[in-house]
Amino acid sequence: MTSADSSTSAGPRLLGPADVRSLAASLGIRPTKQRGQNFVIDPNTVRRIVRAADLDEAGETVLEVGPGLGSLTLALLAAGHGVVAVEIDPVLAGALPATIATYAPGQASRFSVVEADAMQVAADDLGTPSACVANLPYNVAVPVLLHLLAIAPSLRHGLVMVQSEVADRLAAPPGSRTYGVPSAKAAWYADVRRAGPIGRNVFWPAPNVDSGLVAFTRREPPATSASREQVFAVIEAAFSQRRKTIRSALARWTPERELLDEVFAAADVDSGLRGEMLGIGEFAALADAKARLTT
Repeated sequence: MTSADSSTSAGPRLLGPADVRSLAASLGIRPTKQRGQNFVIDPNTVRRIVRAADLDEAGETVLEVGPGLGSLTLALLAAGHGVVAVEIDPVLAGALPATIATYAPGQASRFSVVEADAMQVAADDLGTPSACVANLPYNVAVPVLLHLLAIAPSLRHGLVMVQSEVADRLAAPPGSRTYGVPSAKAAWYADVRRAGPIGRNVFWPAPNVDSGLVAFTRREPPATSASREQVFAVIEAAFSQRRKTIRSALARWTPERELLDEVFAAADVDSGLRGEMLGIGEFAALADAKARLTT
């Protein structure tokens, strides 16, 4: 066995607290709130995240957003998966290949990094990843996740770490206190569920909020002649005035009273309910009804 083979068979080494701080110091990096940077410093946590992601044992191509210094990236590589990492910080993006070469020798062929804003990254830059596993920047977690689900239909499932409160909102069912726009829009793409809490002390610096894991499994959106944008317009209007009935909330969406009545009748949706009681199927039915009645 050659020395290169020996290094490869040994597998990647994961980053501990000293490794993370040493890498950051060598790059002149201090985590910034502006970019939601909180680096994971606990190897057991990244191992837990990879296990909870329920990835195919044969190996998948995983999309990771905000890899930072590479803690989760190395855990994914150690489990036999390929990683496409999207990193907005040019210094971090530039350093990742060297980190992989040092801590995961022989794994470079299964890793690539895209220097880009995850909210603007294009599908062509990502290839065809089948899963998304990421510690999402907390300040933009919801729009990033929705953008990725929209542009990358190859994503079949995933597990993301977000602020605990955001995790509740993404996974909330209709009728619950935390159900709202993020819940309904996420439901257009996938079944979403909470997958466990994450403690604050596994990060550097420790955030001032609790964290949580959210798992999703892609499914087909409701059958409708309306576009996704049209359905999302109904969702946004419905939750713009949460305390009002869905009919009152949608008065601006469809100001013509008679047409609005026809829309509710055609969609078979009770106009006396509040928007928080409607699931993605009902929102799609309302958009579909208006699209058919106005063409």
